[in-house]
Amino acid sequence: MNARTSTGALVEAVGGLADAAIDRVLLTGERVTSAAGGQRLLAGEAETEALADKIQRVVVLAVPVIRTVARGARFTRVPWVMVASTTVSVGIAVRTGVRELQVLAALVAHRLETAQGSPADPALVKRLAVELYLDPKHAPDLAGDRLRLVRLTRKWVLSGAFGRNTSKQATKALTAAEKIDARGLLASWAPR
Repeated sequence: MNARTSTGALVEAVGGLADAAIDRVLLTGERVTSAAGGQRLLAGEAETEALADKIQRVVVLAVPVIRTVARGARFTRVPWVMVASTTVSVGIAVRTGVRELQVLAALVAHRLETAQGSPADPALVKRLAVELYLDPKHAPDLAGDRLRLVRLTRKWVLSGAFGRNTSKQATKALTAAEKIDARGLLASWAPR
């Protein structure tokens, strides 16, 4: 498998994982009613066992990408221990990222459902959750038809590979979700 094919498969796997994670939140009806409640959930134990197979697929697909990046490094040979430990770190980062995305989606769904008085559109919940998760400082961009899966993939793989903690950004995303203009977003989404 070459690097381009590996990267494409990895992005596709992350897209499937994000869809499954958010769908699970929407189907269970579990909602987060505030940013503080979301932060408490994230501080607790993650419940992503139901998505373990999809997380494992992302990690397996990330290994060739990590090896390709490592080959481009200044080292002539990268020890397998380093590749293995990086793979474990990526797995942890993906698991954490999935949980953060689920909690954020639960808050977004709650805000939308409260504003419209009926179940939220799953496509809108996914779009808002991913947009807020990736860029909590800016208003969500609902233009276009695609989720920003390449950026989501890059965030999870690189945060795992470099040991970055995403909890601060997740907190900012929860705060941003709590402040969204749900009625305005529903009105702009309705024509779509």
